[in-house]
Formats: sequence, structure tokens, C-alpha cells
Amino acid sequence: MELLLFIKAIILGLVEGATEFAPVSSTGHMIIVDDLWLQSEKFLTQHGANTFKVVIQLGSILAVVVTFWERFFDLLGLGRFRKGHVQKQSRLKLTQVIVGLIPAGVLGVLFNDYIDDHLFSTATVLIGLVIGAVFMILADLIGPKNPKAQTVDEISYGQALAIGLFQCFSLWPGFSRSGSTISGGVLMGMSHRAAADFTFIMAVPIMAGASFLSLLKNWQYMTMDSLPFFIAGFVSAFIFALLSIRFFLKLINKIKLLPFAIYRIVLAIVIYLIFF
Repeated sequence: MELLLFIKAIILGLVEGATEFAPVSSTGHMIIVDDLWLQSEKFLTQHGANTFKVVIQLGSILAVVVTFWERFFDLLGLGRFRKGHVQKQSRLKLTQVIVGLIPAGVLGVLFNDYIDDHLFSTATVLIGLVIGAVFMILADLIGPKNPKAQTVDEISYGQALAIGLFQCFSLWPGFSRSGSTISGGVLMGMSHRAAADFTFIMAVPIMAGASFLSLLKNWQYMTMDSLPFFIAGFVSAFIFALLSIRFFLKLINKIKLLPFAIYRIVLAIVIYLIFF
């Protein structure tokens, strides 16, 4: 693989990994790099380019699993096999995660074709970026100053369902899954960190399921010529997602959502200037 191609794969993985779980819309960023780089590679057909996006997304998902591996062990009932495991009271339950997944999961199945055919455009992503930014600002302004659920272990089934309902907004490209769910969680009485933790945990099954199904349907587009490109992108997405998630979780209770909302508005302006 040529050095320039290798660098492109790393940069594309960086964009995916750094933006997938931050509330800034990975779709908005991928629009820019997709048109500037990904489609320019002759060995990648349209299907191959889409498969590459799925592969690097799997790298981001793996980063969440690594970050929250102890939590996933507990959710799956495997925590007792961990060395030094101590069962805590009022821990997050797998059923709460499932409750949070249901609303967007049902709507996604029902309207997936419509969303793919009619909502994936630069214009709709711009709308999602701006409206999502306004929603995040409102969450910071009117959310409770002393949230009842300071940690993810303290959330209720009602809060889990509410976050699941807010996640439905993310079906609109550019709105951002984490932007909608963290904002919704804050409005429902969760701390920013608790909402972020629940968001990341909830993202794994729904994103992994969708990614693996897409990969199975497009497996034939991963040719030997393109395989190094896919591997480089996957590793890059994993590393930068791992760094991004840990950095984000350390800061979210301090800086809240406003800086990300401002960034989204700036990104929308940049996309508008480039494509319109």
C-alpha cells in the first residue's frame, strides 16, 4: 500500500474515532472527508467505500468495549468471574439498557429505507447539526443544577426510557446520537457524566448489530488490494476513539455541552461554505 494511501486511511480513522461518540456528529465530519478523499480512491467502488466506513466504525465500537469492559462483564452476569469483583448495590441493569434501545431500534427498523433514501444529504445534515446544537444549549441552560442521578448506577427505568426516546432524534443524520441522548439525560435529571456513560454503553449493541449486518452484506467488497487500507483505518479509529472517549468522560461534567454546541455551529458553517 502506498504511503499516501496509508496516511489517508489513518486520517479517515482519526475522524471517525474522534467524532463518533463526542456530541459533534461524525456524519457531518465524514461528509467532508468522504467527498475530499474516500471517493477519490480508484480501487474503492461506492460499495467498497461504504464498507470501509462500517469497518472503521467497528474500530470505534471496540474502543467503547475496552473502556467499559468491567461494566459489560457485570451487565452480562460475568462480573463474578473477575478478580477482585465486589457486587455493588443499585448497579445498572441489562434490562435498563434494553429499555433504552427499544424506541430508536423500532423506529430505525420501520423507517431505515426512508432515512437512507431521503435524509442522507448535506442539507439535512446541516439542519441536524444546527438544531442539535440548539437542543444541547437548552439542556445546559434548563437542566437541573443538582441532578438526582450522579452516576450511571443511579438512573431509573424511566430515565433509561426517556433517553431511548431522545435517541430517536439521532435517526436524523447530523443530529448526533450522543448529542441527543446526553442532552436528554441531563433534562431528565442525570449528570452529564452519567448520561454520557449510559449513552456509550447503549451505543455498543445497536451500532455493533447494524455494523455486522452491513459488513456481512458487503463482505465481497473487501478485496486483497484494499485490505491494508481497511486494517489501517480500523486500527486508527480504535486508537483515536479510545483517546477521545477517555478525554471526553474526564471533562464532560466540567465543560458540559456548550463548547460542543458552538463547535457544531462552526462545523455547519464550514460545510455550507464548502458545498454550497
